[in-house]
Amino acid sequence: MPRLIILGSGTPVPTPKRWGTSFLLQLEDDWLMVDCGPGSTYKMHQMGLATTHINHLFFTHYHSDHIADYPCFLMTRFDQSIGLEKDLNVYGPPPIKNITEGLWSKERGVFWLDVVARTQHPMSLAVYHSRGGASSRPEPVVHVHEYKAGKIAGGKNWDCYAYEVEHAQPYLECYGLRFESAEGIIAFSGDAAPTDVLVDLARNADLFVMAAMGRQTIRGEAVGVRMAQDAGVRRLVVSHQSPTLTSSNDVINDAIYDIKRVFTGPVYWGKDMMEITW
Repeated sequence: MPRLIILGSGTPVPTPKRWGTSFLLQLEDDWLMVDCGPGSTYKMHQMGLATTHINHLFFTHYHSDHIADYPCFLMTRFDQSIGLEKDLNVYGPPPIKNITEGLWSKERGVFWLDVVARTQHPMSLAVYHSRGGASSRPEPVVHVHEYKAGKIAGGKNWDCYAYEVEHAQPYLECYGLRFESAEGIIAFSGDAAPTDVLVDLARNADLFVMAAMGRQTIRGEAVGVRMAQDAGVRRLVVSHQSPTLTSSNDVINDAIYDIKRVFTGPVYWGKDMMEITW
């Protein structure tokens, strides 16, 4: 049974209930992460989900609300490791290699001192051994993959395809992601404007995660919801809601009503730390 966990359902604007964007997707034995916005690592551990379970991390683009927690995730995953974990694979549009090397590489990573201390200091080695680590502590290995549109990754029972979407070009490359698996199709719009590419991205998806940054995005006549319906989407998740879109229960209920006037399948109003199975 596939499983989606919404770690962050919000925007760059922090509110008491939402902040940033991040998702975990479980497909059989694989845990995948899509984006890593503010607080993602902390919210994972609040839900009892270890960073060491994640072997694949995908970025749709590099607005801060989608990547700000990346250093924290990297260091926490390493800190909690016992040397038996698989290497981490990170996928993103350019310049993810430069970003990662600037954060966490032996040559110039601003946080690499943390790795040096944890692999060398007796105090850190004692903690590592108490968790089950043996002998000397190896440095972490991260495989970074820069992608363009097309197939960008694959696992035992899944493949991932990237679709360039309209959002913050020419300053940022922006993509939506489509996972085709033995358990169904799960698609993420990224912060996409409602253009025709969304139909191909979401075609026959069992679950489609759509960004809705304002009321105009999801009104009954809005293109995005209509596209999801026309694409044959079976279930719709609404995420990335702006503070104005969640200002009261009445506003939320009106928004959901507008969506259901057009979309005939189940609708999930995304919240931080929300779990969806189907």
